[in-house]
Amino acid sequence: MFNLQGIYAPIPSTFQNGELAFDKLAHNMTYWLESKLAGIVVLGSNGEFIVLSPEEKRKSISAVCKLSNGKKPVIAGTGCESTKETIELTKYAAQAGAVAALVLSPNYYKRAMTDELNKKFYIEVADESPIPIILYNMPGNSGINLSSKLVAELAKHPNIIGVKDSGGNIVQIAEIINATSSEFAVFAGSASFLYPSLALGAAGGTLALANVLPNECAEIHELVLAGKHHQAKELQLRLLDINQAVTARWGVAGLKASLEMQGLYGGEPRRPLVPLGEQERKELAVILEKAKNLVLA
Repeated sequence: MFNLQGIYAPIPSTFQNGELAFDKLAHNMTYWLESKLAGIVVLGSNGEFIVLSPEEKRKSISAVCKLSNGKKPVIAGTGCESTKETIELTKYAAQAGAVAALVLSPNYYKRAMTDELNKKFYIEVADESPIPIILYNMPGNSGINLSSKLVAELAKHPNIIGVKDSGGNIVQIAEIINATSSEFAVFAGSASFLYPSLALGAAGGTLALANVLPNECAEIHELVLAGKHHQAKELQLRLLDINQAVTARWGVAGLKASLEMQGLYGGEPRRPLVPLGEQERKELAVILEKAKNLVLA
């Protein structure tokens, strides 16, 4: 069974003139593969999976797995609105070389998506999947929270190995860690609460900021494993402002702009999202430079 731990980057999709540009992705992948990252996530929220066609999703999974070439494990986001399509995409990801699937719950019919219905959805997917399943809790985007009780129940399934919790509720994360075995990997879904999650026993994180500052994010994990909690806390605090900038404040557009400031390819988000304006880019550049200086201090 795949051992889920460490820091993963949920990589952005690379668009040029509104279309996927895998040559641009290759440049970025070299940077991430040479970093301290434990692995790569393709088709996460920062990958703009929601605006990709089914064919584009498949091409993206294949491209990332091919570029990784076994150097780092690849996790593929495969959650779709129907159980059938989720299973089909998960099976495709397995054939392409993904080691696990990150599955967001269906969320259009919100009132219908009770814990009971979500439990059935995840069990059906896990039963059919040839690779392990990671639950994805992203209430900020999906509008649905996977409760700690539901996650603990699903953790008993032999093919469900972890959860990425992006809700930011540290109490819920603590409850999940407390209610599941040490073999079930709880991942922080943002660098804003990475250290608190690790201190409670989380196994790692899947972080937007890890695209931009992968080694710094990985270092927080390394420091916690070494028992150096004071240093881990200090580094966590130094990354708060830049993490806020590339997540809650400016989102995908901010993340892509920050990649360009690091010498990587960012490009524009796919419409309806729009790139940052000139003033916003100036503000972001100051925040990023300050964060880098603080880390080096």
